[in-house]
Amino acid sequence: MPRMKIGPYELSSPFVLAPMAGVTDAPFRRLCRQFGAGMTTSEMTTADTSLWQTAKSRHRLDLDLDAEPVAVQIAGSDPEQMATAARACVTRGAQIIDINMGCPAKKVCRKLAGSALLKDEQLVAKILRTVVAAVDVPVTLKMRTGWDPEHRNGEAIARLAEDCGIQALAVHGRTRACRYRGEAEFETIALIKNAVNIPVLANGDITTAEKSLEVLRVTNADGLMIGRGAQGRPWLFRELSNYSLHGNTGTPLEKNELRDIMIGHLGDLHRFYGEATGVRVARKHLIGYCKHLVNADDFRYRIVRVESAQEQLRLTQEYFNREGGGISLAA
Repeated sequence: MPRMKIGPYELSSPFVLAPMAGVTDAPFRRLCRQFGAGMTTSEMTTADTSLWQTAKSRHRLDLDLDAEPVAVQIAGSDPEQMATAARACVTRGAQIIDINMGCPAKKVCRKLAGSALLKDEQLVAKILRTVVAAVDVPVTLKMRTGWDPEHRNGEAIARLAEDCGIQALAVHGRTRACRYRGEAEFETIALIKNAVNIPVLANGDITTAEKSLEVLRVTNADGLMIGRGAQGRPWLFRELSNYSLHGNTGTPLEKNELRDIMIGHLGDLHRFYGEATGVRVARKHLIGYCKHLVNADDFRYRIVRVESAQEQLRLTQEYFNREGGGISLAA
């Protein structure tokens, strides 16, 4: 398939990592790029720049300046505040600004941000126009198919976004009300793709290489945005690329390769956050990895309860030593 472009930036792969708050931090983004993700985007960051001095925001604004294009996602509901945040991100090195209108989390929607904005098309237009006018880099939009199943206004939002100067869309195939329940609406994404002339990334329920090609076929999307499917499985991007090129996922991970991925990831997390926070953040990543390991119940139980970086690394090494050469990835 032809390479996807966002403004002047040609992506190395049509398979990109979705921004997920609390998951797609700098260490995880680096790992996904190593496995061939065509683009990674910072975790969703508040547009209220007065909150950027917190440790959480500082970590979220740790940009991937060594990986072009540098993309940052911001969330908010005040157009001028969003514009100010976008300019600040560009000053820090952002090459693409992504606007979040897809997050279904209650704490985000209560502030009329994220997917709550889909209810108010006039406000959507004002935010998009204001942010696009504020920066000289491409602005993209992450959205859903609508507010609820009775109000699927994704096509209207997409056309409005294109008219406002948005240069690419990522569409999660559910409404805000559906959160992550039920099946993703790939047919609705196809309608949205057909409604605009800008690139569209399909998102939602893409967990296998086989599923990825089916989603591309059904939606006619320019690429895929992978979120939860990559959690604990960053090598999925390599599998997707191999499958799209050769019809197979390539050589399965060796035991030692998987061990080195996990230990390297843990070390990166501990260095990035410091030991105390790094150990806590690592737990959710370890839980993700355990979903793809065999005979990992005891390992999972113990690994999420230790309090030191040394213990996390030791237990991980022990798990692989105990399983011996016969380890394989769980289905």
